[in-house]
Formats: sequence, C-alpha cells, structure tokens
Amino acid sequence: MSGSTFGSIFKVTVFGESHGEMIGMVIDGCPAGLEVDLAKIQAEMDRRRPGQSKITTQRKESDLVKIVSGIFEGKTTGTPIAGLIENEDQRSKDYSHIENSFRPSHADFTYNEKYGHRDHRGGGRSSARETAARVMAGSIAKQLLETYGITIHAYVSQVGPIQMPETKIDYHKIESNIIRCPDEVTAKKMIALIEEVKSQGDTVGGVISCIITGCPVGLGEPVFDKLHADLGKAMLSINAVKGFEYGSGFKGVESRGSLHNDVFVEKNGIVSTTTNHSGGIQGGISNGMEIEFRVAFKPVATLMKPQQSINKQGEEVTVEGKGRHDPCVVPRAVPIVEAMAAITLVDHLLRHRSSRMDVKK
Repeated sequence: MSGSTFGSIFKVTVFGESHGEMIGMVIDGCPAGLEVDLAKIQAEMDRRRPGQSKITTQRKESDLVKIVSGIFEGKTTGTPIAGLIENEDQRSKDYSHIENSFRPSHADFTYNEKYGHRDHRGGGRSSARETAARVMAGSIAKQLLETYGITIHAYVSQVGPIQMPETKIDYHKIESNIIRCPDEVTAKKMIALIEEVKSQGDTVGGVISCIITGCPVGLGEPVFDKLHADLGKAMLSINAVKGFEYGSGFKGVESRGSLHNDVFVEKNGIVSTTTNHSGGIQGGISNGMEIEFRVAFKPVATLMKPQQSINKQGEEVTVEGKGRHDPCVVPRAVPIVEAMAAITLVDHLLRHRSSRMDVKK
C-alpha cells in the first residue's frame, strides 16, 4: 500500500512530487449533482500557494487548477474527479548538495532506508508541495459541506511563544493579515518574530486552531473510526505536524470531572451543552456543538545555516539549506488544515447516511 489515499466513501488519492512535472488528486465517491464553483477552488489554492508574502517561501507557483474529469456543466457526475496542477518554478539544482546527504529532521534518511531510492529534489514526495493537491480536493469537500450548512474556519493562534488571547473569533479578520491571525495586535507580534527568525537563517513553529460550525449530531463511527481519531489522523498526516488535541485537550487533565463535564440542556426542542470541553465530540461521535481542535507545527527543518549530519556512506558532512523555504509554515498551512478537516467530515457525513433507515439527509 502506498499510503496516498484517505477516506472510506469519499476517497481522496493524491500524487506527484515537489519537482516533478505536476501534482494532482482523484476524488472517488463524491455524490453526483453537486454544483462546483471552480473559482472557489482556485481561491483556496491561492491561500496555500507559495510566494504570497514576505514571510513565506519565495517559490513562485500560480497553482492553476485543471479539472480533467468528474465535473460536467458545472456539476459532479458521480464519477471520479481528477484535478491537476503543474509545477512551474522548480530549481532542482538547489538540492544537488543533498543528493547523497541526509538533512537533520527531514525525511531524507527514512525515505532512503524504506525505498532504497529517493527523489532528493525539494524532498520529492515528502515535500509539503504535495499538500496543494489536498487543498484542491478539500475545496470540493468544503462546497459539499456548505450544502449542509457546515462551515470550517482555521486560523493561526500561536507562533513560537506568542499566543493569541482566548476571545471570540471574528472569522472575517482571519484573512486581514499575512499571518492569518484574527487578532491584529497579536498578528503584528507574530509577523515581527518570523521576520527576526528568518533574518537569522532560522525557523519557528506554531499552532493552528480550527472551529467547525453547523455539524449535525451523529458523525463518527464506533471504536476505531471515531470522528476525533480520523481528524487526528488527517491532521497528523500534514507535513511538520507534531501534535493534535481537541476540546480541552491536554489542559483538561488539570480540571476535575465535576467542572469538566458538559451538562446537557434542552431548549425549543434542541439539545446542547452548557460548556464545550468535549470539543463537539463525545464517544467519538459529533454532539451538535462546535467542533474545536488545535494542530501544532514544528519549526521548519531546513535552516539557512550549517548543520552537522551524515551522508549515505555514514561519513560526517555539513549541510546548509539552499533555495526558498518557509521560516514558519503556519500561515500557508491554514487552508491545508481546513481541507483535511473537510475531507474527513464529508467522508463521515456520507457514512452516517447509511447508519439508520430514517436518516433522509
């Protein structure tokens, strides 16, 4: 198994390498009749594309989407949807110095040991360039979710030690700055830190928070396919992710059960909870409250400064980053987090429709 397919009913397969001719995706299992707005797909690609600001990699890619099957007269046909994106700005020579060397904390060593042959250009298949295909598929998933009134909003809540205060989020402000933090004061501090780190040839990590609204009760499967488990798998499959937590997460261990339990109430025939420490998921199944989770990203492994390592012969070498790299991945990772959340939710939404006889929608 190649590990390039995600989902049970709404299956997404992605393919391609950082410096190959193109990257792409195939969606199998998307219901027929969904009206697809190609402009919305391109807008999502523009949010993820490189070269969009002074704090991201300066690789220039237009990331123009080409849908080659599965959509006719603006609607899905029920057949596999295939989409392609050409790689336009590869500089493979920037990676010739690591053809036989292993960069610290990269996938160079593990890919070489697993396959015995690797594409060293830009990291090949292990490059975050691959995530562009996920965003393409995720945009279609988001449009399907919109028909059910489900929306997904991710944003940068932390860079290094700088954390956004816990306040009500104005989703309209997420795209108001290049860091994608909805708090302007915090955003300026984050940007300044990234610029400082970049000038030193170093990198810094961060946290992306995500809130899903409008999710119905019942999404998620018993035991192994719990909704939070699949969301965790989706997030941990993203390059540079080191942690996933939902609801109260690790901080919840500091609480007492009497304070942590979410009390049920009923009003006008609608059941909700007075608090949301569960993060919208209980027993692995959505409970109708907002789904809240956070994703931690490590500092980018490529540094613009010398580092000690070894080569294929086990000899000590010095490696130094060349080319164009992000000093912090979180600004461009926001649409990736949303895409993987959307793909996960659509898959569970379609699975839920087969869970009982009286589910009509």
